[in-house]
Amino acid sequence: MKTLALKTLLHDWRRYAPAVVAVAFSGLLVLLQGAVILGIFSLSSLYVTRSSADLWVGFPGVQSIDLGRPIAAQAEMFIWMNPHVKRVEPFLWGSGQWRTERRGMVNVYIVGVDAADDAMALDDVLTPGLRARLRAPGAVLVDAGDIGKLGLQVGDTAEINGQRVRVVGATRGLRALGGVNVIASLATTRELDPMAGPGGDVAYFIARTDDPKAAPAVAADLNRTGRARGFEAMTDDRFAARTTRYWLVESGAGAAFVFGSITAVLVALVITSQTLAAAVAASLKEFAALRALGFSMGALRGIVVAQAAWVGVAGVALAGVLTVALVAAARSQGVPVVLSGGMMSATGALVVVVALVSGAFALRRVATADPATLLL
Repeated sequence: MKTLALKTLLHDWRRYAPAVVAVAFSGLLVLLQGAVILGIFSLSSLYVTRSSADLWVGFPGVQSIDLGRPIAAQAEMFIWMNPHVKRVEPFLWGSGQWRTERRGMVNVYIVGVDAADDAMALDDVLTPGLRARLRAPGAVLVDAGDIGKLGLQVGDTAEINGQRVRVVGATRGLRALGGVNVIASLATTRELDPMAGPGGDVAYFIARTDDPKAAPAVAADLNRTGRARGFEAMTDDRFAARTTRYWLVESGAGAAFVFGSITAVLVALVITSQTLAAAVAASLKEFAALRALGFSMGALRGIVVAQAAWVGVAGVALAGVLTVALVAAARSQGVPVVLSGGMMSATGALVVVVALVSGAFALRRVATADPATLLL
């Protein structure tokens, strides 16, 4: 049945091409929607994923890195008490109003990091040269993609919360989600926004362990103490996932993605089922001839289902080629996309299921394949 179905598809490929295109583009739409949405909201966790810390210690229940609340400086002592911890750094998160003569006022987040050459915070982005520049009083960094929003160039001066700052460099790939992030040293951040670290408190402590595999156990150990001391420890990947999930759910983008995916699947289902039904109707004489040769109705239905399965496989192949091309084009233009093997496998399975369900809707036409029509 599978061989006969494949030969039929190859012979009459023009009849089945619309079905292949429909299921392919439904899968493509679902996959790219998910990849772009996750890519956009992964920007919210860049400050976690582009740092080399194994642990993030913040206020209990913090949902996103930008929602950090101050925790007591004494939390650092409890972190150091764990024998697996080898390095600890403060990490500040403040806010302010950026003012320039050309642009006016822009609300910004102020990210305070350790400016040491071997610091963990953003070590995937900040070169020793940039860190050295940050050690100057009032020095800040902005992302190259946000320079236009701020109305200046590297080397220019501006004001944050009424205090003068100088842009000493630009980063790449650290654009903020829904705002502008400004990177400064710990000392500069405390000067620009005293509420970012009142009385020596910090938004987070980040830590590195002697073995990254031990990080979950270290976090669990710290949390037994943290419940009574007002802090919570998380592994870096857990905190990054929590931050992305918060933005995805709270923004409503998750619901929009589900609605868009359901719409794409329904459209593909209608088009594919109608295409397969039309193809079966056009092949009724062939099916009637098979009935006359002794094929059972179940065998004929098996051919239709096999055709639907092959349509699904072809749709997966076409969607895969288009996805690779479009993702490459998106990344070349700096569009953030997150694409995983699990997402592609799930979408491929969805495409095949859509094709099979469409084939099931077309089965009723097979029942009209009567050998007596060959005599007409």
